[in-house]
Amino acid sequence: MTGHHLILGDLTDFITGETLKDTHDERYRQNISRLLVNEKGYCKRDIEPRRKLLLEAGNKKAIVKIDFLITLTKKVCMLIKYGPGSLVTRRRPALAASRLVASYQVPIAVVTNGEDAEILDGATGKVTARGLVRIPSRTELQNMADNIEFEPVSKERAQIESRLFYCYEVDDRCPCDEDICKM
Repeated sequence: MTGHHLILGDLTDFITGETLKDTHDERYRQNISRLLVNEKGYCKRDIEPRRKLLLEAGNKKAIVKIDFLITLTKKVCMLIKYGPGSLVTRRRPALAASRLVASYQVPIAVVTNGEDAEILDGATGKVTARGLVRIPSRTELQNMADNIEFEPVSKERAQIESRLFYCYEVDDRCPCDEDICKM
């Protein structure tokens, strides 16, 4: 056991085949992976789990992991951010991440605790749907992406979003969170 995160052994990542620590949080992530592939029609190659993202807030730096990025036609079209508990508190960091993982605004950001989800418009931050069943399927996301301008994120906006994400994910993190590398 590390901190308060109960390690239940090891498990095999559904997407990559990697061996990961078996925790309650990781079990939820694996369920989300299966949902995306088995029910939403995504190919495993469409999904990038655990993307590392460098955050900077002044002279402070940290690397955080984004749970899932969905890429279709060479564009990140959807980001999924998992976190236990309240979804409302996950919205703003997910939107910040949607403005940092690519040079453009990722159009869809999903926040989930593994039992519920909110689907957010990346540009406006508005909740467009609720529930795991409402996460866009591969076909739905492709249709959306075909009609979206992938607006560039300015350097200034990216700096603000990085500071904001740093505050939520690094300054406010659980002291025993091993998924964040503070530099």
